[in-house]
Amino acid sequence: MNVSSPAPTPAATAATATATTAPPAAAATPRERLLDAAALLFYREGVHVGVEALCRAAGVSKRSMYQLFTSKDEVLAASLERAAPTYWEALIPREDDRPPRARILHIFEQLESLSRSPAYRGCPLVATAVELKDPEHPASMAARRFKDMLTDYFHQEARRAGVPDPEQLALQLTVVFDGSSVRAVVQAQPLHGLAVTTATALLDAAGLR
Repeated sequence: MNVSSPAPTPAATAATATATTAPPAAAATPRERLLDAAALLFYREGVHVGVEALCRAAGVSKRSMYQLFTSKDEVLAASLERAAPTYWEALIPREDDRPPRARILHIFEQLESLSRSPAYRGCPLVATAVELKDPEHPASMAARRFKDMLTDYFHQEARRAGVPDPEQLALQLTVVFDGSSVRAVVQAQPLHGLAVTTATALLDAAGLR
């Protein structure tokens, strides 16, 4: 998906990148500064951050914001569209000759790594949708599109491996991913291998060895 995204942090993980990226450079456009500040604030503090705080963090006036966007909701959706590809890139393995099982488990290994960061606040897509509680909100729909991409990736790899029911396995793996990310936040501790071992059990049960 050709969506511009902020540069990753040294850890190269987008969920924490949203929370730890340095303030936008002065050379960035007001729109870029707003979206980067929004991604940081909404991930770290929640979607109910006010317009004044957002504009202050971005170094942009409220008047300028409303010239660029019709509402804060539009800023939220656009910031998620901008940040989500970096999250995706942090999870998905690069093209290589590893078998499907290894490529699927790579995603859960990345999630384990994310959960060890003090800045981790869970999957930014799930967090946004849960806070909004409105499936028709533009940001909720953006989150759903990117979550569907993850399920589609699992489905693609499972089908490539010849799993009898790749669709079911893809949905189960997505549930494990989302449930693991939520547990890390609720328990305020790393996953300690739980995501990888649970995903491994599903792959074993499906015959994907």
